[in-house]
Amino acid sequence: MQNAIEIENLTVTYGKTAVLWDINLTIPKGKLVGIIGPNGAGKSTLLKAMLEMVDVLSGTISFLDQPFKKSRNKIAYVPQRSSVDWDFPITAFELVLMGRYNKIGYLKWPKAADREAAKKALELVGMLIFADRQISQLSGGQQQRLFIARALLQEAEFYLMDEPFAGVDIATERAIVVLMDKLKEQGKTLLVVHHDLSTVKTYFDWAILLNTCLIANGPVQEVFCSDMIMRTFGRSHVLLDEAAHLTQSKTTGVS
Repeated sequence: MQNAIEIENLTVTYGKTAVLWDINLTIPKGKLVGIIGPNGAGKSTLLKAMLEMVDVLSGTISFLDQPFKKSRNKIAYVPQRSSVDWDFPITAFELVLMGRYNKIGYLKWPKAADREAAKKALELVGMLIFADRQISQLSGGQQQRLFIARALLQEAEFYLMDEPFAGVDIATERAIVVLMDKLKEQGKTLLVVHHDLSTVKTYFDWAILLNTCLIANGPVQEVFCSDMIMRTFGRSHVLLDEAAHLTQSKTTGVS
């Protein structure tokens, strides 16, 4: 099986503090990957390093044996929702259409086919009826669906998603999972920063366990086990119990 992503000797520091240290891993093509680890473990930094959004101290990253500069048009990025200025005066449709700019260019007007593709992407995420709504007027779950629609419009081979389930309702989470599964069925490779330990084995078929250093990387049924969880978080089954409680709270409203 061809490797979609290869990372060798990756080290990232912020000042004198190591955020990622000597990361070596490969990910086969067509995997749905959960990036798991505690807060401050370097999960988001890993995605940003892959996208050359942060400086790296050392290491190489390749996508289908090509560096990022030759692969950028094959990569879609879904950032954390909190990183965006949602008060910016733009409609849902206009935000999603931005996903087409890598194909049409930033100084060219979108064609009818581009606009139609944006409408289809909005329809896929259940947001077509909000196409003309200002993004500031949408709920957190609706805003997250726009991010996913914009990524879909890029027709990428790789989808890098930073906490796509953070702060969304259960209906939005389920809709995103369905879309991720469809992309995987199409042979796409997805990397998803994820916090809910109780859903890791349900949502993903591959897992990266990270805490500055790489703890484990492989099929989720093999690497997402008590021993590796303890090495990653410092505790084992207690975390899974807490995660199950949080998931129940999300679905029932009981805390």
